[in-house]
Amino acid sequence: MVAHINGELVVWESDRLSFERLQQRAHRRAATAVRAAEQWPAHFVAFDLLRAGADLTSQPYRARRAALEQLFADHRLQAPWTLCPSTTDPKQSTEWLEWSTVGLEGLVFKRLDQRYVPGFRAWRKYRSRHTTEAVIGAVTGAPAAPTTALLGRLDADGRLQYAGRTTVLNLAVRQTLAAELLQGGPAHPWTGWTFSASWGSREQFAVRLVEPVVVAEVAVDVSLDVAGRWRHPVRPRASRSRARAHPAGMPWPPGTCCSTPR
Repeated sequence: MVAHINGELVVWESDRLSFERLQQRAHRRAATAVRAAEQWPAHFVAFDLLRAGADLTSQPYRARRAALEQLFADHRLQAPWTLCPSTTDPKQSTEWLEWSTVGLEGLVFKRLDQRYVPGFRAWRKYRSRHTTEAVIGAVTGAPAAPTTALLGRLDADGRLQYAGRTTVLNLAVRQTLAAELLQGGPAHPWTGWTFSASWGSREQFAVRLVEPVVVAEVAVDVSLDVAGRWRHPVRPRASRSRARAHPAGMPWPPGTCCSTPR
């Protein structure tokens, strides 16, 4: 029987999901691929069953889910095969959001009567976010008209390390920051650093350093790289003078390290 399973590969590192290690494994070849597999073993998380001898895409999700569970039971599939949990209980789904500490980004909602339509996203994703603070160390655009902000947090030695980048700032946030940001001087802790255009990219882009005196309140998800930086752009909510925010409130997350961005 030929089975087509819809799912995702995941890699665990330090008791949480590591997308960066998964990406590194995808680019290994020959002997290095074997060593990487031993060092960072992957698991396949099964979400849906599209074919099991016959095409199931026209079947409702409840039928495909039942067939997927039966496939796991019939073949006694165990690690590295993993059946993604599913529920119709709101209380249970709320409890799953607590798994964000291990890198779970959120929940996916599917209708029980929903068919599988290739190339069309009929499901909905709820991304778990929390609010935190970070120092604005640089911007794209000009300080008087910033487009995005580059954020930093303090390492164990009190040095400002790059932590991530915001989404494109809306007009209200741009106007607020334009009145607060000051051009960075030669003593700026990021002087001489370069920044990539996006996570995992080697392409560099131009930034303007600003004095690290403004604190931004941002909404972030749980996706971190191995250095503890936010992989996805974060959403700014508010800002204020750093003088009114104690630096101890913006430390690097415990258990992570910091490194100079390439």
